[in-house]
Amino acid sequence: MVDSEHENFDPIEISEQQFDQAVCYIKEIKKGLVDFLKKPKAVHIVNFPIEMDDGSVESIQGYRVIHNRVFGPGKGGIRYHPDVTMEEVVALAKLMTWKCALVNIPFGGAKGGVVCNTKELSESELRRITRRFTSELGDNIGPYTDIPAPDLYTNEQTMAWIFDTYDVLHPGKNNRSVVTGKPVEMGGSYGRYEATGEGVYHVTERFLSKTLIAGLHTVAGARVVIQGFGNVGAITAQAFCRNGAKIVAVSDSQGGVYHEDGLNLEELAAFKAENGTVVGVPETTTVTNEDILEMECDILIPAALGNQIHAGNARNIKTKLIVEAGNSPVTPKADEILCERGIYLLPDIIVNAGGVTVSYFEWVQNQVNQQWDIEEVNTRLQKKLYKTLDAVFDRWQGFVVGEDKPSDDETIEKLNDQKPCFRSIALSIAIERVANATLIRGIWP
Repeated sequence: MVDSEHENFDPIEISEQQFDQAVCYIKEIKKGLVDFLKKPKAVHIVNFPIEMDDGSVESIQGYRVIHNRVFGPGKGGIRYHPDVTMEEVVALAKLMTWKCALVNIPFGGAKGGVVCNTKELSESELRRITRRFTSELGDNIGPYTDIPAPDLYTNEQTMAWIFDTYDVLHPGKNNRSVVTGKPVEMGGSYGRYEATGEGVYHVTERFLSKTLIAGLHTVAGARVVIQGFGNVGAITAQAFCRNGAKIVAVSDSQGGVYHEDGLNLEELAAFKAENGTVVGVPETTTVTNEDILEMECDILIPAALGNQIHAGNARNIKTKLIVEAGNSPVTPKADEILCERGIYLLPDIIVNAGGVTVSYFEWVQNQVNQQWDIEEVNTRLQKKLYKTLDAVFDRWQGFVVGEDKPSDDETIEKLNDQKPCFRSIALSIAIERVANATLIRGIWP
């Protein structure tokens, strides 16, 4: 039984717990490599002043972390949020390393963050913050060094400003691939905006086709609850609804709404655009962000901030499947509780990998000055995610039936009483790939 008290929400501690659990499912890995893979390659912390619209000056702090570059340049989003910490950015950079390795794209893991509240800043203030942050990073970012992308409270406009700033500072080169998630008019990829949400659907549908969950073999007819109605949550809702699911509840930072017969997504989006929140949509019941997680449903999709499902509420979750559209919404203790209760969980490392996958497609298109049509992008995305999910499922199944076992007797004994979870199996594949590539390249000098 898991102790629900004194849970540690430190992002680095959580990422290390998940890492250590995953390593148990790797047959052989050198201890020195384990220590190396836990640590970031480089951490950049920058502080700079910004003149506000009213003439005052604010001090801004930003971070950019490179975790690993064994497979290629760093890749990862930049988030703008008042609660961004270096520890959070380090943990997310590590997650990006594993995500890129899992979907087999030639990038390493990176992440960035700027401590600011976008809801209290004008567009001109955001532009000045973005340009100054980009200039402060200097050559620590670049098409073959580290490639940012949108993340929490950043978007294609943010990427356009980063590209323009970098391009001005590096004239005479094809700099389009310095960022991904750009506007299509500036070399962005068709389908990039929708990629993460569409990927959530593809991974879920592929998983359900494995028929592990009785009576739930497709999203069609499933009752779905989504916490978070930003870009990822909204696109996910559209993809699920388009394929026959019923979205019965959604929420944003101010709260959520519920309707027994399913929500009208067009009305929902229009109401939020006008009012800044989904709360108050006519003929719906208002619920809190805490309550929405505990609603009875077939599929629960946390698409907001981290640590939303924890030891304090994991026993109250009433769903057949959790699909992590957001990063790190479920804590390690909650993972254990959910596993004990027989609730399947698809982890963020697979579920939201559609974004970085199409970012890679955008980077490739920029390299050769091409732009693929939306059908080609979507076909490639689906194929990539299906292949990734299949690899994780096959390895998970191997451990469940006893075909796969770690070579270490002590580890085998430790795992005897534990049912493997998809997070640990997915991470083990990614870690193994990065470790093997490190050894194949050779330890320099």
